[in-house]
Amino acid sequence: MPEMPEIQALAERVAEFAGGRTITAYAPLQFSSLKTYDPSPEALVGRTLQGTGRRGKYLILGLGELRLLVHLSQGGRIDLEQPPKVTKPKGAVARFVFGDRAVFVKEFGTDRKAGWWVLRADDPGPLEKLGPEPDSPEIAALVLEGTDSRRIHTILRDQRTVAGIGRGYSDDILHRAQLSPFASLASLSKDDREALLAATAEVLAEALEAERGREGGLPAKLGDHFTVHNRYGTPCPRCAGDLRRISYESHEVTYCPACQTGGKVLADRRLSRLVR
Repeated sequence: MPEMPEIQALAERVAEFAGGRTITAYAPLQFSSLKTYDPSPEALVGRTLQGTGRRGKYLILGLGELRLLVHLSQGGRIDLEQPPKVTKPKGAVARFVFGDRAVFVKEFGTDRKAGWWVLRADDPGPLEKLGPEPDSPEIAALVLEGTDSRRIHTILRDQRTVAGIGRGYSDDILHRAQLSPFASLASLSKDDREALLAATAEVLAEALEAERGREGGLPAKLGDHFTVHNRYGTPCPRCAGDLRRISYESHEVTYCPACQTGGKVLADRRLSRLVR
């Protein structure tokens, strides 16, 4: 899933691509992807893109009194088309035409969870439920002083607690901080908390710098600059030991036993189910 660095860099490219241009047409290509009905999506036509931004994993297009939100979920991607196409390939979600160019939203896989919202500028819509951004004072206070008993990996991925981080950067952050994905925030020492806060800032900043090197929209395959996420079975970049994976809360976590769990190999629920 595209996370904060991917969406931030994408917002900057969309601004360069279509900023100051007027929406001349739109095509809703997947009925269930439009999550609002008032204002009508027809109200987008004739609106000028005055700015772009991001909140959590949402791409925001500012259109004066309206704004357009796009959430790509797990398999959503964006193409920047010039000239605009008129095709409707498999997984097409929506196309927003700005004269001689278009922002085309598509989705891989079968989940069909990507969505878009047409909102009045003062309507937070789905953004209202998001927690603070990772670099906010609120998150610094949570990490350094919080008593949350949940596992750190869970906290980092919970959009109501921290907006913008998913499983990919959670794996990399905990590897950088040398913390177990099963450790609870409440159990961390002062040094561990400071390491977690520093790792969060460093990993996201490095990822954003890498994402700013992309051109166009978002390609099908992301995560080429992950340090450990989805790299299980390969050598740990810090100690050269084998990276491991575990099945946890309906997804996989990659970690290094030597660097993060004191050499302990965490129980893998996938294997536990097979043994039964």
